[in-house]
Amino acid sequence: MIRLLTLAFTLTFSLVAASVFAEGPVASPPPNAQASAPTVTVFAAASLKNALDTAAAAFKAKSGIELKISYAGSMALAKQIESGAPADVFVSADAASMDYLAGKNLIRADTRADFLGNVLVVVAPKSSKLEKLAFTKDALTQAIGSGKIATGDPASVPVGKYAKAALEKLGLWSVAEPNFAFTDNVRAALNFVARDEAPLGIVYLTDAKSEPKVKVVATFPANTHPAIIYPIALTATAQGDGAAKLLSFLLSKPGKAIFAEQGFSVSR
Repeated sequence: MIRLLTLAFTLTFSLVAASVFAEGPVASPPPNAQASAPTVTVFAAASLKNALDTAAAAFKAKSGIELKISYAGSMALAKQIESGAPADVFVSADAASMDYLAGKNLIRADTRADFLGNVLVVVAPKSSKLEKLAFTKDALTQAIGSGKIATGDPASVPVGKYAKAALEKLGLWSVAEPNFAFTDNVRAALNFVARDEAPLGIVYLTDAKSEPKVKVVATFPANTHPAIIYPIALTATAQGDGAAKLLSFLLSKPGKAIFAEQGFSVSR
């Protein structure tokens, strides 16, 4: 009797053990599966946010690679990279910021490409009675009133540099300069206008299109300022092959289409 009970217990234990062994691998995925997912760190001009966020989602769906993106003024990001901030890809809103890193051998020169273009515009709050701004001293003075013009700081922010060049070319810098509210990136300037805290702002067309609370009241002629070009490149410290895959995707026809849809001009 004892031997029969022992045999029954042994058989039962063996069946349970076999069941646990069979089911175990299915119920217990590797604990570090998520942690080991590849990521690429991107430093990008603030004006790229909407389009690049969309591109990041498309790239992740295609490759499984997630992007960690920091948005700010281009030169501020370049200085962070110079100080050792970990970035794999840099996208600037002007050539000068990319040139700054190139001069310090902090990008891979053979990966640099002119990625996108943009248009410089004047925006007003959607609620403003102003519908069209003429580039004359009287019209600008009247439109500003007792308020401010919001744009990026021309000392460090590309949109501010373009704005200053355009206003100087049009002979309007002396009228505008005392009334500027300078910001550290273009999206901050856009927000001032969207919140009706400034009657005018100088931003990119793509920014204006991304914000329903503003409207375009004037477009600067292209010959009044340097061409607005967004260079892209891998940094000198880019890790793994994910960054190169991202660069290839962004420069591909499907990648560029995402940016074109949001108002950027793209090379063919």
